[in-house]
Amino acid sequence: MRGQKQEKIIRVLLNEKKLLSKNELSKKAECSRQWVILFLRQLEKKNLVRETKVIDPKKLMNYWIGLPKAKTRFKEYMIKDPQKILKNTKLEYTLTTYQAENLMQHYLFPSRIDIYVKDEDQQKWHQLLTKNGLYGKGNVRLIVSDMHISYNKRRINKLNIVSLPQLILDLYKEGGPCVEAAEMLMKKL
Repeated sequence: MRGQKQEKIIRVLLNEKKLLSKNELSKKAECSRQWVILFLRQLEKKNLVRETKVIDPKKLMNYWIGLPKAKTRFKEYMIKDPQKILKNTKLEYTLTTYQAENLMQHYLFPSRIDIYVKDEDQQKWHQLLTKNGLYGKGNVRLIVSDMHISYNKRRINKLNIVSLPQLILDLYKEGGPCVEAAEMLMKKL
């Protein structure tokens, strides 16, 4: 849980354009004010923030990338036209990695579609995807997550994608050619 709180705070700091109070930051990060204050002190000692103002977004992003990665739960599917399903579903989701990067800067081939979904919607997604394809290793990966990951999500071509900082983080964690794409996106941060 500690890592999730840190990630939520950093996610909000990197996404918000206006300066937030500590109370506003705690509400948006879904953390207690005390936790926000303690974590901001750690970030201030590393010269990453002053109060709630980000001093160097790239250094803060690199700090976030260096945090231990939480174990992810996911299921995989082979779906013929996953974008069509996503554009027509009422279920909450957010795209990341290959497909999201392709929608933002068209550098990576979208060989796999990674979709963040809420834990309580996992069974509904499973039913929807097995109705339209096959269960098992394939081109779609359903990632069960706390949906704070969708904070400041974008909508491009009728598809929901994670915020720029979240996409950079996910691409770095994916590794391989995704790191090069993440470094290109880092310039837009």
